[in-house]
Amino acid sequence: MKWFRKKDEQPMKPSIKQHQSEKLTQLGSQLASLRQEKDLTLDELVLLTRIPRRLLRAIEEGNLNDLPEPIYIQGLIRQFAAALGLQGGEFASHFPIGHQSVGVRSSWKGQSILQLRPIHLYLLYIILIFSSVNSLSQLLNNPTLQANNRQIQPGKEPQSAEQKTSANKSSISKQDQSVQVGVTLKASSWISVVTDGKTAFEGVLPRGYSRTWKANQQLTVKTDNAGGVLMSVNRQEAKEMGEIGKTEEIQIAAQPN
Repeated sequence: MKWFRKKDEQPMKPSIKQHQSEKLTQLGSQLASLRQEKDLTLDELVLLTRIPRRLLRAIEEGNLNDLPEPIYIQGLIRQFAAALGLQGGEFASHFPIGHQSVGVRSSWKGQSILQLRPIHLYLLYIILIFSSVNSLSQLLNNPTLQANNRQIQPGKEPQSAEQKTSANKSSISKQDQSVQVGVTLKASSWISVVTDGKTAFEGVLPRGYSRTWKANQQLTVKTDNAGGVLMSVNRQEAKEMGEIGKTEEIQIAAQPN
């Protein structure tokens, strides 16, 4: 009886997904440590990077399942690292995205000429559309047609210069009727801004952050730390909304500038 010796089994290489998970855990841990060293919260990173909080948390925790495709993960890591003062592109390049191969089947062989004719008809259809659009464009640009369009329609009288000036002033006065509010943060504070009945912003802003909002009718600013927020109305001198640690809400109605 002959005995067959089993061939030595080769160790299996880790899959690309396992490698991505290990790298994400390593990079996320470094980003989390650096963020804590800089005394920044995830909410402040959301404002700096415009990345949702759950995605930032998933990167720090190395949770690959809660993140999008690898190519997008690399972009998120780049923004995260750049916000912390690192070279975002170089740092994110350590995260592997793998290579996607696309197989293309050659299906033209064996096709008869009759099967290719619809493609020729489709190209002819495109050429006809292009020619029609070109002819219509030349017709509309005809100087004679433009002159006829500028003629006064029956039953309507041309406006005088005074009437046009009055209409323009009325339009400008309506557009100028608005209110503009700017805020500058002396300390990290929660802020809510409502413009014309719609919430324009709600969240925590870091110290030193500055932003302006505009409304046509009414603008409301609310904060939980009135002494930490400087507010200016219509570009006037900025003043504190109130006392440190106190909740304050201020409503400003629009007035003609």
